[in-house]
Amino acid sequence: MSTLDTALRIFPRLRGPRSWRLVERNIASSRGAWLVFVSGFFEPLFYLLALGVGVGALVGTVELDGETVSYREFVAPALLAASAMNGAVYESGNVFFKLKYARTYDGVLATPMTVRDVAVGELLYTLLRGAVYAVGFVTVMVVLGLVDTPWALLAVPGSLLISAAFAAPSVFSATLMRSWADFAFVELCTLPMFLFSATFVPADEYPEVAAWILPLTPLYHGVELLRAFTLGDVTWLVLVNVAYLLAMTAVFLVLADRRLGKLLLK
Repeated sequence: MSTLDTALRIFPRLRGPRSWRLVERNIASSRGAWLVFVSGFFEPLFYLLALGVGVGALVGTVELDGETVSYREFVAPALLAASAMNGAVYESGNVFFKLKYARTYDGVLATPMTVRDVAVGELLYTLLRGAVYAVGFVTVMVVLGLVDTPWALLAVPGSLLISAAFAAPSVFSATLMRSWADFAFVELCTLPMFLFSATFVPADEYPEVAAWILPLTPLYHGVELLRAFTLGDVTWLVLVNVAYLLAMTAVFLVLADRRLGKLLLK
């Protein structure tokens, strides 16, 4: 045993937070499913090529806050935000499987890890995946010439914030599921947000009633946040978007922690 290994055994706190152990476990168990992992990057890329390039050639430009931008520049950050949402929601299926069928968390809680470590660990793993997708997608946007502002660098942490805002309620919702069929209710929530959160059409083009509903949805704030960064139109409204997503993450992380405690500490 090396001196370093001895030191880590004597001072376990030097090894980092306990929740990171669950992240390492998830990474190790998903090595054989790398194709599924990579597919999460290609989905928004295909949307960008189909809508940004194909439909964009028909639409041309759109008016956004009094400025004219190409449709590709308009839709690309929205697709990145939707990818962050879908990736987080996808992980809820893995949480459900480990909770209901594999009983993974029963073994995890037999270690010094706590229920809160489980909740935070699943959140961290989702953010890790989101970081890979975000960096790759922003790189593609740069290569295609869709960004020309240094603010675009903030699109990566912005997408991670969106992932966190959806990962927390996704973990919570997984604790409420009775069977795989219940995930239809999740899609019932995410699909309308994907289509109508100013993702493909400027918010000004929606009916007046929708203009009041849109700011209540989390993906709308994610789309507005990333669009502000990639277009370089950063105003004080960005703080509103960040505050909304942070509050959503905090609230549902607490709820997920409590719900997991009820299920796992019977």
